[in-house]
Amino acid sequence: MRHIASRDNPDYRFWLRLAQGRSAHLESRILLEGEHLCRAWLEHHGLPQALIVSEAIQAQSPGWIKPLWRNCESTRRIVLEDHLARGLSQVEHGPAIFFLVEPPVAVLPDRITQACLWLDRVQDPGNLGTLLRTAAAAGLKAAFLSLGCAAAWSPKVLRSGQGAHFALQIYERADLLALHSRLYVPLAATTLERAQSLYRQDLRQPCAWLFGNEGRGVAPDLLNIADWRVHIPQSADVESLNVAAAAAVCLFEQRRQQLV
Repeated sequence: MRHIASRDNPDYRFWLRLAQGRSAHLESRILLEGEHLCRAWLEHHGLPQALIVSEAIQAQSPGWIKPLWRNCESTRRIVLEDHLARGLSQVEHGPAIFFLVEPPVAVLPDRITQACLWLDRVQDPGNLGTLLRTAAAAGLKAAFLSLGCAAAWSPKVLRSGQGAHFALQIYERADLLALHSRLYVPLAATTLERAQSLYRQDLRQPCAWLFGNEGRGVAPDLLNIADWRVHIPQSADVESLNVAAAAAVCLFEQRRQQLV
């Protein structure tokens, strides 16, 4: 077991950069915080590279942590003094427990035959996390993120996703235009151009849902290959819906039709 008492410890400084989303190493290492995300990782991927806890958590040893602590090699167990754990935390309350892990790397499928999410340059981490969470809740199993999307495993996206990352296969930096040749379900895009009402579209079959950038929407070259163009009828008093809100309306309208 290692005990860290100084803010100047190089490992601690590295973890702090990861927690704040400031590290260039986010592609190869991520820091999960809190019981919910850590338990989800444990269930889907097993033990972390490092288990980091505060002195208080080590002393209390909540029930689910005891076997985890025993199963981790001693070199993977790290105890932070409480003030360092508070400095590392990005949430106000909750047990100070962290997993240092490598983010999963998904291999692109040869054929896309199931319902999925396609995201074109969604830049806001909160929106991206909410989109992933909504997709998982609606029963989708995969999300394809174009170059220009926020980093899927960044701290803000993880917090907003609330565990959705572990219910989805997430493909980052996907060339959506090139990926179209592997798509064997209809591509549905939200737009106001030559689109029919969402509620008149037959959505009972699986499709790939394409949502675009917060300000510019779906790129024209992607919009041109969409099989379905739909819009959400709404009050004229509001210009448009937030992309995450629009996705929720679309995905759960499809779910409603499939359950009828």
